[in-house]
This record gives sequence, structure tokens and C-alpha cells, in this order.
Amino acid sequence: MEYRDYYETLSVPRTASADEVKKAYRRLARKYHPDVSKEKNAEEKFKQVQEAYEVLKDPEKRAAYDQLGSNWKAGQEFRPPPDFGGGFEFRGGPRGQGGAEFESFSDFFSSLFGGGGASPFGDGASAYGGAAGRSRRTPRKGRDHHARIDIDLEEAYSGGTRTVELQRPELADDGTLQLRKHTVKVNIPAGITDGQQLRLAGQGEGSTTGGPSGDLFLELHIRPHTRYQLDGRNVTVTLPVAPWEAALGAAVKVPTLGGAVEMRIPAGAQSGQKLRLRGRGLPGTAPGDEFVQLKVVLPPADTPKAKELYESMQRELPFDPRADLT
Repeated sequence: MEYRDYYETLSVPRTASADEVKKAYRRLARKYHPDVSKEKNAEEKFKQVQEAYEVLKDPEKRAAYDQLGSNWKAGQEFRPPPDFGGGFEFRGGPRGQGGAEFESFSDFFSSLFGGGGASPFGDGASAYGGAAGRSRRTPRKGRDHHARIDIDLEEAYSGGTRTVELQRPELADDGTLQLRKHTVKVNIPAGITDGQQLRLAGQGEGSTTGGPSGDLFLELHIRPHTRYQLDGRNVTVTLPVAPWEAALGAAVKVPTLGGAVEMRIPAGAQSGQKLRLRGRGLPGTAPGDEFVQLKVVLPPADTPKAKELYESMQRELPFDPRADLT
């Protein structure tokens, strides 16, 4: 999909205040409104202006959009980063529930803020709307907040306590965007899975009517690992083995999240074959397993002795690896 420069669309600098964004939107909306405009492609330009304003008027959407950086160019091929929205604390509901009012917006908008599952936002409405129509006499609970944080696979396995620094997008008195840091202490249970949420009671937005504070929901995502591939609670690891270990069988050490264990490779094992270590995945009521995928690695024929051994195998072993192809 193509990257969209919302600041360029509204012809405002990245440092523009909320009032400057609003004035630019009103001017362009009048210019391109399809009911009155005689500009070429007025309807499409009007939608682009609406889309840009939807993001830049909302401090939370704007803060997340700004996180992408300023090095992108309009029309450049773009894919949202996997950690988009990480470390930001947002008001409203959980991510990935874009409203129908945004269906006419671009794929770029949907990938960041819509219902495609990649958005850290809720129903798409501005999180800074007032409480019009609500009685202030009845104490009401403050709004819940949601945030995404990333953890390592080892942390998901062992659990533990960590301090997380989040950023709350807010508008300053002059209408410019600022990020206020918010630190919380999180107890991560051992065996937490990717996408699972933790609830921190009373850590959300304070009530303006004397009620209790809202809650903070942390959605945890497990970073990709250099050794293990994660699938639910199961993990897969690739284990290099020598040809004689695969052919004759052997007892070898295998890395697991809980430490190395000994595993028996059966004689005649093949490269790509999977063996299972039960209960060696992420812990839980039903713990996951570890699947060990064998990878037969040949020693190099880089010495006279090694070449002699390979030549001996070539003469004495009646083996054709391509027999099935004929």
C-alpha cells in the first residue's frame, strides 16, 4: 500500500497546533466539498482531507502516526511495523475494532487505525470527546486505557516483574501535542501467550465525577526469537545433527526454554523430521510442547582425509538420493 503524508495533505507542518490543523481542514473541506467544488477529482481529494484530519485532530492517532517518522514520502510503498503502537497508552476500547464510518478511507488508514487487527485504537472515535449529556452528579468510573508492550520469549516462559514506561498523548495548553510518561509495575505470569491481556485495576483514567479510576489493559506481544518459533504454547527449534548421528542414532543435548535436556535421535532419522519433547513449551494448565526439527549437516570435504572418507562412501554405499525421481 502507499504511504500517506497527512501533514502534506492538509498543508501544515508537523509542529502544527490543533487549531492550525482545524483551520487547514476547514479551508480545504470548503475547497473540495463535492457539492460545491468545481475542482478536478474534488470528491477524492475531499476524502483524503477528511482522512488526514481524522488522524491529526486526535492526539492519540497523531502520536502513533508520528511514531512512523518523517522519512516517508507520499506514495512510497509502506507496510506498518509489527510494533506499531507499542509503548503508547490509549483511551477507549481494545485494538482492531474500526468503525463503519471509516470504510471509505484508504488501506493505509485501515492498516493503522481500522479493523484489520493492526491498530492500537478502539472504535475510531476521538478519545478526547466530552461527556455531554452525562449527569455529573452520579459518580462514574474513569475510562479504561489500553496499551501494547513487547516482551521476550524467555520472559513469557519464566514470568517476572518489570517496570514499563508508557506514553500518554495529550494536548498542551497551546494546542500542541505532547507525550506524558507514565510508569507502571507489571507482574507477568509464567506461560503468558502472545496477545494475552493483563488488567491493572485503577491504573486507567481518573474519574471526573468522584468515581473510581478506570483500569489499564496491557496487551502483551512476544518478540520473534532467533532460535525458537512460537505457535500458541508450542515452540519449534531446528537442531543440526551429523550424518552419523542421524544414520546410527545418538543421544544429544537439545536447548529448551527451561535449559538443555538430553534427547535420543532414532537410527535412520531424516533431515526435516520432527521429534517432540512433551511439556517443554510455554507452561500452563496444559503446557506446550517443544518440537525438534532435525537438520542433517554434512562435514566439509576440505582435507585429504575427509575426501578419502567421502570417496570410500561413494564406492561402498549403494545409495542414490534421486532414486524416487526415476
